[in-house]
Amino acid sequence: MQYKQLDNFPANFLWGASISAYQAEGAFDTDGKLLSIIDKYLHPEDVANFDVASDFYHHYKEDIQLFAELGLKAFRFSIAWTRIINVETQEINEKGLAFYQQVIDECFKQGIEPIVTMYHFDLPYFLEKKGGWKNPETCDAFLTYANVLFEAYGDQVNYWLTINEQNTMILHPGAIGIPENGELPSKKELFQMNHAVLVAQAKTFKLYHELNLKGKIGPAINLTAMYQATASPDDAIAAHNWETLRGWSFLDAAVRGKHNYLFEKYLHDRQWYPTITSEDTLALQEGAPDFIAINYYSTATIAASKNDGSDVSARAGDQQIMLGEEGVYRAAENPYVGKTPYGWVVDPTGLRLTLRKLYDRYNLPILITENGYGAPDKLEEDGTIHDPERITYLTQHIQAIQEAITDGVDVFGYLPWSAIDVVSTHQGFNKRYGFIYVDRTDHELKELKRIKKDSFYWYQQVIARNGLE
Repeated sequence: MQYKQLDNFPANFLWGASISAYQAEGAFDTDGKLLSIIDKYLHPEDVANFDVASDFYHHYKEDIQLFAELGLKAFRFSIAWTRIINVETQEINEKGLAFYQQVIDECFKQGIEPIVTMYHFDLPYFLEKKGGWKNPETCDAFLTYANVLFEAYGDQVNYWLTINEQNTMILHPGAIGIPENGELPSKKELFQMNHAVLVAQAKTFKLYHELNLKGKIGPAINLTAMYQATASPDDAIAAHNWETLRGWSFLDAAVRGKHNYLFEKYLHDRQWYPTITSEDTLALQEGAPDFIAINYYSTATIAASKNDGSDVSARAGDQQIMLGEEGVYRAAENPYVGKTPYGWVVDPTGLRLTLRKLYDRYNLPILITENGYGAPDKLEEDGTIHDPERITYLTQHIQAIQEAITDGVDVFGYLPWSAIDVVSTHQGFNKRYGFIYVDRTDHELKELKRIKKDSFYWYQQVIARNGLE
């Protein structure tokens, strides 16, 4: 639909940016922090690990002051569970609590709304050794952790995100690293883990609301619309298969309190259906979110499965993520979209479509918590970083958000990935997303100097105008 005039962004729109703990903080064993699965999993050997990352732990004040100069209205960061609680002894790490309190205090001092992700892939390694999310004790441990966070920061933080990209963890488990023994969970184990995470999340929603805290809470999922490759009805069914299994099946349980019908048939047919207790069913029904957060990077184009052993292929530039499933769908090329240097599809109109479909389905406010352009930025001899492709990418996606708002979709914030350069899980510091350059390489720490990119000054003006020109 085309309009004579687009609606303005709301006056209180949350222009922001995002990071995660393990990709930015560093200080992996400092001040009582214990190991998470991120610290112990196997990652590509030729890129940076997460021991130092961008050293946000020691640069947080400088960084947040830069965010204020950028004009950010909101800053999304995750809390490392392993900084907060020793899950083996149940001891609370006061130094960890103090660190995040300092981050929150600095945000408020600079007029920035802190948005907290409770879990961004970094399960305590002690729990992993006991079975991870396959062990019911992990759900209880997460509730204990959530309660500590709510008691410490619940009267200050207005926006909470429970689980980051649950669908990535379940559908692409190798995306966050490979266990030390080199063995990923079976499909049946993964969907049992998925159910456990959903139950833990629902109980967290309920706990938050029972505490009568002033803010709002919701899930953060990687979501995208799916295109069918051709007008073939079989391609249409395949696209619907994957859009449902990849996205709606996770959100239906989180928002509607029950599993999606197609998802249930899929699991039963393949004998992957999880064990579900009556208590689990009640927990899903009793916990509901106040909003939905999404991470959007690109769309996917889907063709019908050939079911001949050729349906599965690696995503461009990322051998850890496999696309396609025998008897369900296969990935296809789309001639109408662009691509990043790493082969990721660039599709701003797809963001508008994704927002419309999401709002159609759940009628809940939407917060965009990730969206960005990963590229190997170059520090010039004069100390500048020119990133016109990033500016173009973000301009197009902000335009798409404004179009979705004009369509009537309730989008209340945009927090691109990432505020500063962070360690990309697979490409290290070769692939950068930030508005602020962190001067280090995968193999040399240097001084970790912060340098504003061209996109910093561009986004500063966007925020000042509350939108594009």
